Amino acid sequence: MKDTITPRKVPVGQKIAFGFGMLANQMFPAILGIFMVVLVQDLGFPGWMWGLIFFAPRIFDAITDPIMGFISDNTKSKWGRRRQYVLIGGLIMGIAYIFMWQLFKENSLEYNFWYFFLWSLLFYLGLTIFSVPYVAMGYEMSDDFHERTNIMAIAQWIGQWAWVIAPWFWVIMYDPDWFPSAEVAARELAIWVAIPCAICAIVPAIFIKSESTLDKDYEPLNVSNIGNSLKKILSSFVEAFKLKEFRKICIATFLIFNAFNTVAALTFFVIVYKLFNGDAAASGLWVSLFGCFGALGTTFIVIPTVTWMSRKFGKKNTFLLSQGISVIGYILLWFLFIPGKPWMYIFALPFFSFGIGGLFTIMMSMTADVIDIDELNSGLRREGIFGAIYWWMVKIGFAIAGGLSGIIIAVVGFNPELTTVDQQGAVDGLHAFFCFFPMAGTIVAMLVMKDYDVSEKRAREIRVKLESRKGKH
Repeated sequence: MKDTITPRKVPVGQKIAFGFGMLANQMFPAILGIFMVVLVQDLGFPGWMWGLIFFAPRIFDAITDPIMGFISDNTKSKWGRRRQYVLIGGLIMGIAYIFMWQLFKENSLEYNFWYFFLWSLLFYLGLTIFSVPYVAMGYEMSDDFHERTNIMAIAQWIGQWAWVIAPWFWVIMYDPDWFPSAEVAARELAIWVAIPCAICAIVPAIFIKSESTLDKDYEPLNVSNIGNSLKKILSSFVEAFKLKEFRKICIATFLIFNAFNTVAALTFFVIVYKLFNGDAAASGLWVSLFGCFGALGTTFIVIPTVTWMSRKFGKKNTFLLSQGISVIGYILLWFLFIPGKPWMYIFALPFFSFGIGGLFTIMMSMTADVIDIDELNSGLRREGIFGAIYWWMVKIGFAIAGGLSGIIIAVVGFNPELTTVDQQGAVDGLHAFFCFFPMAGTIVAMLVMKDYDVSEKRAREIRVKLESRKGKH
């Protein structure tokens, strides 16, 4: 038996097709985070409603993810295990997103709440049907340690353009030359967002190759077997979490992503009220530029740097270095949010961007390595289950983040109808949470990952054993 394996390179076109799916996967939440401001600022939703709308649909989404992972892993079809679900989920997301934002101020607060809430459940169901098989597609594309990072880097590079584009919707929505109100803007822009995003979502289903699974020995997916299927879902979930390496990846991602998104929803309020005394019109482009410059830094600095660092220093060290840099960024944001000098925060953004910017490039590549360990232990390829569990942690984090955002607004006593002068303490409280809450989450995540031990050498040894078992060596 040879002690090396020949890396399987993935054509660039396939990587780009996968990246278009990532653009949709990131554009929907990026735009959703911006549109959500309308619920508070223009439709009068109190903090508890805002928190519940963030929290409940994502909990529903997180519950359905493991089920979707099991279904995808065990689908027998001439189209393979993933493509048909990516297509169907992408279409559902697009349709639901359009309808969920058809909100009118003249309707009662209760009506708008329940209307939005129910449509958001359908949107998140579509997201589950799309995202779980889509992520599993990426894990399956290569068995090479570094090629996996390249695939995720290209996907994240394309996906990051969502965060470059999305912040400009703040400018458009609150510019009276574009729309008479942000409420009207949300209704109309939802259509222009949903259609191209849905098209991007189905690109992987059309262009990424897959093999027929009609002859595979998978668990049957039928009504009579649903009880056994649910048991298999639970056992697969438990088995995945028994892997120490995967557990660390999930916990670290949860901490970083949850902490970041808790305060990301506060960006509009912190910039407008800390720097511009609550005058949204006076803030001009600065709310949009914060997200745009951060995303551009991620696209052109963070992702290429993290990809290079991963090859040079290994994935774990790259994770620790990139997150350490982001901690510097959070500290700088505390000192560089200066009223009257909004341009100062730009100096913090290249550091700040390393946090989320490098997270998924490394973590998704690490997850693909861990799936090999699971196959060595179990004899099964369960990309769908592992993808579902990983993104379950992400979505639970996002759900909790939404709830925490509402709680933070309530705890500090922030009121968007008052100026900064009338609530200086509340605005300073928002600023403090904005800087130090994600910094704390990042530091704890670094401690969790400090003894992660899947090196390139170990990953290659595992691949050799797997190839030998399949009779390829």
